[in-house]
Amino acid sequence: MPHDPRPIGHPPLRIEPLLAVVEPIRFFTARGDDADPAVDSLRSGLADVRLEVFVGEQGVPLAQEIDARDFEATTIHVLAAGADGVPLAAARLLIDSAHPGQVHLGRLAVRRAARGTGLGARMVAAVEQAALDHAAVAASPAAYGESQAGSGMPPDGAAGAGPAAVTVVLSAQEQAMGFYQRCGYRVLTGERYLDAGIWHQDMARTLTRRS
Repeated sequence: MPHDPRPIGHPPLRIEPLLAVVEPIRFFTARGDDADPAVDSLRSGLADVRLEVFVGEQGVPLAQEIDARDFEATTIHVLAAGADGVPLAAARLLIDSAHPGQVHLGRLAVRRAARGTGLGARMVAAVEQAALDHAAVAASPAAYGESQAGSGMPPDGAAGAGPAAVTVVLSAQEQAMGFYQRCGYRVLTGERYLDAGIWHQDMARTLTRRS
């Protein structure tokens, strides 16, 4: 039977349960406004992970979980999937041209059966690589070509080209702050605040190619 969590105030979610993690795990990226039908399965996997974890487990309102930022050209989504194609983890990277050199990691979620496997740290690393790739494009768009620079993604084989530095900022649930600290993130101000009824604090890490 499909998984059917029923948090109070939400319609039932019907997501196939995750029974096993099948290695090797692969990581995929897509831009928020990508209209290619081939990306549809990636979008579906992202939604399954986020709705199962944030809405089904944590009770985040459905209307708050999927928002307009998901579909912007400056948003990069990352999906981890097992060798069988089953979605395992999701995250998104928000880029704001008003704050060059800074990006925002958010919506990081790992399905329950995949927790404790190191996948969370691998997801952070995958998002950080996407951030560095974007920083390299922004720093040297001519090296990538106008069409690739507009997408925010480097052409094949160019991910390691050129120097790049970027600060990744995130809004961490307090229960996950230890995890992010192990990934190299530091607390910014120590001020806590509620987001969707969950206590959060801001954290950040500055990356370079060498990090």
